[in-house]
Amino acid sequence: MTTLSHRQTGDGSGSTTPEPSSAAAPTADADEVRDAVLDVARRAKVAARTLATATRGTKDAALLALADALVAATDEIVAANTQDVERGRASGTSPGLLDRLTLTPDRIVAIAAALRELAALPDPVGEVVRGSTLPNGLRLRQVRVPMGVVGMIYEARPNVTVDAAGLALKSGNAVILRGGSAAARSNEVIVSVLSRALLAQGLPGDAVQSIDSYGRAGAVALMHARGLVDLLVPRGGADLIQTVVRESTVPVVETGTGNCHVYVDASAQIDVALPILLNSKTQRTGVCNAAETLLVHADVADAFLPAALAALGAAGVVVHGDARTAALAPSGLTVIPATDEDWAREYLALEIAVGVVDDLDSAIEHIRTWTSGHTEAIVTRDLASSERFVAELDSAVIMVNASTRFTDGGQFGLGAEIGISTQKLHARGPMGLGELTTTKWIVNGEGQVRP
Repeated sequence: MTTLSHRQTGDGSGSTTPEPSSAAAPTADADEVRDAVLDVARRAKVAARTLATATRGTKDAALLALADALVAATDEIVAANTQDVERGRASGTSPGLLDRLTLTPDRIVAIAAALRELAALPDPVGEVVRGSTLPNGLRLRQVRVPMGVVGMIYEARPNVTVDAAGLALKSGNAVILRGGSAAARSNEVIVSVLSRALLAQGLPGDAVQSIDSYGRAGAVALMHARGLVDLLVPRGGADLIQTVVRESTVPVVETGTGNCHVYVDASAQIDVALPILLNSKTQRTGVCNAAETLLVHADVADAFLPAALAALGAAGVVVHGDARTAALAPSGLTVIPATDEDWAREYLALEIAVGVVDDLDSAIEHIRTWTSGHTEAIVTRDLASSERFVAELDSAVIMVNASTRFTDGGQFGLGAEIGISTQKLHARGPMGLGELTTTKWIVNGEGQVRP
C-alpha cells in the first residue's frame, strides 16, 4: 500500500505534499482508515443520487444559504484559521503559502459572494449538448449529467473547500475533501458550517465531507476508492499533483503548476507592457497564474527593461536574469545569473526569471521548452505576432495584451473554479460547472428494432 510522507514541493514552498514511499503490509490502523474513507465515499454516493435529481431552484437556494451561513460564522472561521496560520508561520511556511492559507473577514465575504454568483449561473445539468433524428426515426440527445462523487486533494487553501463544495452542489455532485494538515482547523469548521446549512435546506449533509482527520493514509484511500469516487482533482504543488496522477486508481483530472510567461514583443507599448508585467507578477504571488518568467524582444529591451527592472526591484522582486538583462539593470539592482532551474521554476514568491530574446521565434521556443502549460501572455501591437503566439503555443490559456492573473474561474465568469487543468482530456483551463459534468445519450423510439 502506498503511504504519504512530508516532502518539500518543487516550488520550494515547504508545504506538505503527498509523496509515495515504500511501506510494509498495511497495519490494522491503515485498514481501519481505508474502511472509514470507503464509508465516507459510500455515504457521498447516496447523497449524490439526491443531488442529481435536485431542481435548479433547490440547488440555488442552498447555495445562497451556504453563503449566508459562512458570513454568519465569520468569527468562528477566522479564529480557527488564525490557529492554522500561526502554526504555519512557526513551522517556516513560505509567505506565498501563508497568503493562500489566510482567511480574513473580507476574504470570507468574497468567498460567500462567489457562492451567490454560482447561484446566478445557468444549471449545466440537463443541457442538451447535441441531438438529431436518425433516418429510422430514433431521436437522439446528448445531455449533461453530474459526475457523481468528486474527490479533491489540495494544499493550504481553505477557500478551495468552499469553491469545491459550491461547484459540486450546483453541478449535482457530492464532494469529498482532503485539504491537508496546514488548513486542518479552518477546513474542519468550514465543512461543519456547510454541512449544517445543507441539512437546514433539506439536502444531505453528506454531500460535503472531509477526510482530513484520516491524514495521509486517508488521502491514499481516497485515491484508491475506484467505483465509489468518480473523479479526483489534485490541486497544489507539482509533487502533490504527480503523486496523485501516478498512484490513483480513480480517474484524475491533472491540474498544473503555473510557470507562466509574459513576452514583450518588439511592437509593444511600454505604458501597456509595464502594468501587465507588474500585475502578472506582484498582484498576488502565491498563486498559479502569477507570472514567473519575463521575456523581452531585443528591439525593445533598451527602452523597456531598465524601467521594468526598476519597477520590479521597487516591488521587492528578486530578479534572475541572463547576461543581456544584467547589462540593462539600473544601478543598485542585483541580477542573479539565471540557470535552467530558474527558467523551469514556479517561484510562488517575489522572484522572477528575465531574459532577452532575439525574435518571436526565440520567445516561442523558450516558452515551449520551459512552460508548464498553464498561461502565457504576449504584449504586442502586431496582429501577425499575436496570431503566431496564439497558434504556436499549446498552453491551456493564452493572453494577448492582458495579465496572466485573469486565468481564473471567477474572472472567466465561471463563478469559481475547482482547479486549472493543464491536460487535454475532458477539461482544460479553469474548471467550472460544465467541467464537473459528464454526458449521457438519451434515445427515444417508437418500437424500432435493429435490422
